[in-house]
Amino acid sequence: MSTQQRIRDYGVKVGKLETGNYNSITDVEGVTVGHVTLSDNETQTGVTAILPHQGNIFKEKLIASSHVINGFGKTMGTIQINELGTIESPIVLTNTLSIGTAADALIETMLDQNSEIGRTTGTINPVVCECNDMLLNDVRARMVTKEHVMDALNNTSKEVKEGSVGAGTGMLCYSLKGGIGTSSRLMEMHHGTYTMGVLVLSNFGILSDLKVNGKAIGEELRDAILQSREEKDKGSIIVIVCTDLPVSERQLNRIIKRTIPGLSRTGSIITNGSGEVVIGFSTSTRIPHDKPSSYMSVPMIHEEDIDLAFRAIGEATEEAVLNSLVTATHVVGRDMNERPAFKDLLKEYNINLT
Repeated sequence: MSTQQRIRDYGVKVGKLETGNYNSITDVEGVTVGHVTLSDNETQTGVTAILPHQGNIFKEKLIASSHVINGFGKTMGTIQINELGTIESPIVLTNTLSIGTAADALIETMLDQNSEIGRTTGTINPVVCECNDMLLNDVRARMVTKEHVMDALNNTSKEVKEGSVGAGTGMLCYSLKGGIGTSSRLMEMHHGTYTMGVLVLSNFGILSDLKVNGKAIGEELRDAILQSREEKDKGSIIVIVCTDLPVSERQLNRIIKRTIPGLSRTGSIITNGSGEVVIGFSTSTRIPHDKPSSYMSVPMIHEEDIDLAFRAIGEATEEAVLNSLVTATHVVGRDMNERPAFKDLLKEYNINLT
């Protein structure tokens, strides 16, 4: 990973399970992430792209599922994911008013890679997720272009920068600066060791609710910087989950629902104005676009194994949110609106996280 200080560098160890090598969504083999960051005065936004594997995702689909915790959002592509149980495009994250641009760029990329789309086979289901960055970003200006999206898609890596980058550039979290965060967990089972990876776009939460490993850090910060003023939560969070665990789409749906305990442990109450959307996929089985000559076999774990996956996703989600907070930097954006960085406040007010 990069040289950014993450939550573990502050002495905070979340949960019981071990992390992968990068402690990142990219610990799942084949998964890579790319960012384009647009940070210039009124423009504080960007694009984050997730490639589920390094092959042709349209021709080799993956088992997938989505779950809407609270539906105040504009995500594209989840209807087909839940109907067919597969994902067939990369995932693009951006701001709310750039989802059309992102979808157009993603469609164009998939058309370039697959000449049969719209000719000898069906069309494409682009997956685009958003959060609203309008406080720090002039969202009406719609500065994200197709070229920005394609750049993010074409320049992905296993090393994931976090905080005020990509789609997270203008996002808030617990009334502080938020953005991109990631984490992973290893799951040791009798038939193998598997990885659960999570990436979040955090843009949610009420400051006084923030907890770090159960410690009421938000209350300390509220008393120090807000003088009892409280802001309503009008944000959202997108959670992208991937695993190499062999699961059916039904099992995967059960697993991704367990992102909720992870969010709750950071202090989220999942308010009316917050859009929480989870999209998950498993790299264990590739589903061919073209019908094979015989039936398919899809391996899956026994239901008695699934509790470990529940634990892994909760822990990874919690740590990903905290990483998005502690790596974010202070940003001044639209109309001189600003949000402080969590790490700066910890130093200024001499707050210990452990």
